[in-house]
Amino acid sequence: MGKKIEVLGLGAGDLEQLPVGVYKKLLKANHLFLRTKEHSVVSELEKEGLTYISFDNVYEKHDQFDDVYEEIARTLLDESQTGTVIYAVPGHPLVAERTVQLLLEYGPREGVAISIGGGQSFLDAIFAALKIDPVEGFQLLDGTALFASQLQLEQHMFISQVYDQFVASEVKLTLMEKLPDDYEVYIVTAAGSSQESIEKVALYELDRNVSINNLTSVYVPPVKDEQILLKNFAKLREIIAILRGPNGCPWDKEQTHESLKRYLIEETYEVIEAINSDDIDHLVEELGDVLLQVMLHAQIGEDDGYFSIDDIIEALSEKMIRRHPHVFGHTKADNAEQVIRNWQEIKQKEKGEQPPASLLEGVSTAQPNLLRAYELQKKAAKVGFDWQEITPAIAKVKEELDEFVNELDGTEEGLILAKKEFGDLLFAFVNVARFLKIHPEEALFETNEKFIRRFQYVEKKVKNSGRSFEEHTLEQLDLYWDEAKQKGL
Repeated sequence: MGKKIEVLGLGAGDLEQLPVGVYKKLLKANHLFLRTKEHSVVSELEKEGLTYISFDNVYEKHDQFDDVYEEIARTLLDESQTGTVIYAVPGHPLVAERTVQLLLEYGPREGVAISIGGGQSFLDAIFAALKIDPVEGFQLLDGTALFASQLQLEQHMFISQVYDQFVASEVKLTLMEKLPDDYEVYIVTAAGSSQESIEKVALYELDRNVSINNLTSVYVPPVKDEQILLKNFAKLREIIAILRGPNGCPWDKEQTHESLKRYLIEETYEVIEAINSDDIDHLVEELGDVLLQVMLHAQIGEDDGYFSIDDIIEALSEKMIRRHPHVFGHTKADNAEQVIRNWQEIKQKEKGEQPPASLLEGVSTAQPNLLRAYELQKKAAKVGFDWQEITPAIAKVKEELDEFVNELDGTEEGLILAKKEFGDLLFAFVNVARFLKIHPEEALFETNEKFIRRFQYVEKKVKNSGRSFEEHTLEQLDLYWDEAKQKGL
């Protein structure tokens, strides 16, 4: 006879609900192991002489449930070397039983046959206790490994493995990421048994319930409140589809990729403004506006039959995994510089082995030209086309300034040439900024903001004087300006 582990389900209720076949096997078993003895069937069978070994002590040895399940599975496989093992678990063996899944994975590799016996799932008992039709859609989730990203708020949610108040607390905090603190949930204990208990509580009270034990599950009713669903990405997608749909907004329906370009640029700069002003609420709002642009482009792509938001997410996810082999693979990167080098190498391979026609390819013409100059210089510097110190860079600025001034001779031709020299001057200044690790766009932004503050002070002084700007001399306005500087504006 080959090595074998037979897994039996103890059901979700009392002894009367246990199948006769399972009942007989349990009482006749020579090597019976229980994941836990904390089950109403076990206490009843003990009166009939049931002998067993439980793994309750293993839970006390480990801090992580994964380690508990691993030890149980390994112990059972070792025991099966000397004879057939009967392993009994609460409910049905294939519902919320990680140890059984491990046995099904490891057993065939080690020549151990794994068979599954009957047992009523606790889900059947919960559906009956709560009077729920599962065809409406439901989720069964593990309370010991629960993530907010898993939650489907419009479905019935059952959270199992809520063994104690610590797990209940973790479940509560995860649910609170999506649900209001006072959202009503149900604590279901020993469903289907004579000790069945269903208690409705506010979410924030979930971990305060002292009756939580290893027979406890949490039921979260489907969300009907539209305001709560506004946190869901699926809801946002639905809203954008409606706006672009037959009965949607006339403005949204007529937009194209081309017409939306300027809005994406505007919203991006407003995000930067929110970051610079350190205004978190404003940042949340402006990031939402950028996301709106992405969603509109995605919906246009879907309406035209070319792509959807799913394609965008898939492409992005694949790229992030592919370009971070030091996180998702086996490549090492000890610092940010190494990460950037790896990124560029991977990017080059993605675009084909043929080198680009120019090292300056990839610097977008859509960027503001101050930024574009900065990026062009960075590209050239990577291959050594750069000064080794700042002194010649500053000398180049002086040289370009002299050439600019020399062209200001009052002639039309001189003005045309001065425009070219002015561009050279700006380009040279960007080079100096790069040497000093000053981002030219950020520096100019700060100067613009400073100009606004000081000019607004001048406006205030002019208004208080009772005279107009035209009634002030430039010298008088300069005095106001100097006052603003002295005030640190």
